[in-house]
Amino acid sequence: MFLRKTAPTRRTAPTRKTTPTRKAVLTAATVTLVAAGAAPAPAASGGWQQVGADITSGVSGLAFSGRAQGTTHALVVRDNKKPGQNRVAALTYRPGRSAAVEPMTWAGGSEPIDLEAIEAVPGAPGEYVALASRGLVYHLKATGTRVEVLGTSPLPAIADGDDYESFALTSRHGKTAAVWADRGAGKDRPATLRAASFAFTKYGEADFGPVTTVRYRTPYPTGPVRHASDISVTESGRLLIGAASDPGDDGPFDSAVVDAGTLSVTRTGKVRLGLSDSPDVLRKFKGHKIEAVECVPNSRTALLGTDDENTGGAVNSAKLCGG
Repeated sequence: MFLRKTAPTRRTAPTRKTTPTRKAVLTAATVTLVAAGAAPAPAASGGWQQVGADITSGVSGLAFSGRAQGTTHALVVRDNKKPGQNRVAALTYRPGRSAAVEPMTWAGGSEPIDLEAIEAVPGAPGEYVALASRGLVYHLKATGTRVEVLGTSPLPAIADGDDYESFALTSRHGKTAAVWADRGAGKDRPATLRAASFAFTKYGEADFGPVTTVRYRTPYPTGPVRHASDISVTESGRLLIGAASDPGDDGPFDSAVVDAGTLSVTRTGKVRLGLSDSPDVLRKFKGHKIEAVECVPNSRTALLGTDDENTGGAVNSAKLCGG
């Protein structure tokens, strides 16, 4: 089960995967996205900076890669499905001032269908995990303007009808845990969050431990809502979940970021996932469909990205990750 999108065609089924790491500063030159013609795409209201002007240039996921002199670098994934459409791009972002993207080349294997999340691997600079909506996990290595596939594998515990938009990693005591979610749909289908220990085999394939499962409903927004459009874990273990209302390719969209619970890893590597009885809506974002929430290391800042369908994508930042 997955929702419409006009231009592309959708999805893949699982295969197999590979190794972790975090924080690689991309040094490639960036190219400001040009909207339909001559001038760079204008900044949107409320601090949003446009990084795309059509349905193929939204932001489905963000992974922080570095920061220098007031400029933040990240990788962006896009949920495109047709051959030749961009899947991964390098983002250069200056809060409140500018945002620029450069498409990256996908190397090593066929192009993925419908990438929805990307996360840097703790302790492995330049390596990332990207997730497609049907549950296929890609282990990636970013070098310059190229993204190489090191391996692929399916998520564990995939259920019939699952449609994934979220994936995050956290590391404690030298142990890594993954958390991911089927996005859910409206009042009849809550999101299903799952968490497990995470590592790579010597062949670079993903190795998930025992899976913990919980159901989650966002307190905001309502209507045709995706209860979990992305996930990020703060350094203290708080679980931030994006939620978005998506009534169609022309909106109107509505979103929120919610402090929904905690994710912890014990010294022995046991993973504990707990949801709050009263999730706290940290911020509402009317007019945008947030599909990317990424806590920047050593800060309170969350990078936010939107896939606003026919009006493209935008990025912003907000102080949501402290504590």
